[in-house]
Amino acid sequence: MSSSATPLEVRLGHVFRDRALLAQALTHPSLRQDPTPAESNQRLEFLGDAVLQLVLTEALFQAFPGEREGELSRLRATLANGTCLAGLAREAGVAAALRLNPAEEAAGGRTRPTALADALEALLGAIFLEAGLEGARRAVQGLYGPLGPHLAAAAADNPKGRLQERIQPVHGNEALRYAVVATEGADHARTYTVTVFLHDQPVGTGRGSSKKAAEESAARAALAVVSGPRPV
Repeated sequence: MSSSATPLEVRLGHVFRDRALLAQALTHPSLRQDPTPAESNQRLEFLGDAVLQLVLTEALFQAFPGEREGELSRLRATLANGTCLAGLAREAGVAAALRLNPAEEAAGGRTRPTALADALEALLGAIFLEAGLEGARRAVQGLYGPLGPHLAAAAADNPKGRLQERIQPVHGNEALRYAVVATEGADHARTYTVTVFLHDQPVGTGRGSSKKAAEESAARAALAVVSGPRPV
């Protein structure tokens, strides 16, 4: 690998020939509000999301030959969720390389999980454009390493799954419903409030920087209710 490679490129296993493409992958949407707008990483994120899904699908298909489609889909969602991607982005050093405007920086945007996850997907999209599927596959394999530890960690912190397991024996499969009850902030820094209902009864509310994070927060709150001295 070139001696001029940045630490992030070393971690990704790819040195960008097109430095403008690398810069775009790291450009947060907040820069569009600056006096000199820059093209953000949103289009590359769209591409990178599809690339990541394909690479993970292939890896899981080969790693779990006996699993059904539904379980493979669940495992893929676990590996590609925002929490997992943000963690991989932190380990790779994405935060230090992000390009964002001063207001977003002051608001903590550099460490915002959604910004990190989006940038990582954008980087994978950019690698795909330069090095094709094989280059993107190498980057994903380098970021994740063995899939087992990531799946185990996600299983240990799956509040929605634990809530479903607690509720299902008494109330059935369709008893829980998650609803967004409020949103705040600009598109690139939005906060969601979600309430989880048991039938029509609210049992937990949570907030997060994505709908998924807010749902997980609501599920944790609901678990405290259904596991309390007067369980639902």
